[in-house]
Amino acid sequence: MQFDTKIAVVIRNDLQAWQKLNVASFLTSGIAAAFPDCIGDAYEDASSTKYLALIGQPILIYGADGPALSRALDRALTRNVTPAVYTEDMFRTTHDAANREVVKAVARGDLNLVGIAMRAERKVIDKIVDGLKFHS
Repeated sequence: MQFDTKIAVVIRNDLQAWQKLNVASFLTSGIAAAFPDCIGDAYEDASSTKYLALIGQPILIYGADGPALSRALDRALTRNVTPAVYTEDMFRTTHDAANREVVKAVARGDLNLVGIAMRAERKVIDKIVDGLKFHS
């Protein structure tokens, strides 16, 4: 099945493994919050045990260095795609309001990005992530 939209997550390559997983988790929650229509139906196994619904389309995860991550952010914004962002400062906070405060305190060009996520039409996402490789 081919989707009209694409979800892309771009994570800075130099993070520790736990940080990459943390960033990917938080960023995809931003996609789910902004696009509730991307959530599929709840799951149930053969024993009738219920499970939560998931995002119902593939999520492509790319790796990037800092400059490439900033370039992807700029490309998204110039194409009117609002991304979810995660900055290095957010690793030092302990709650959601503090996360917003550390982002608000820094101008866009000075954000120390560690990840972004976005959902848009396939061709638009392809232009935003052009040149990036899948995360390994």
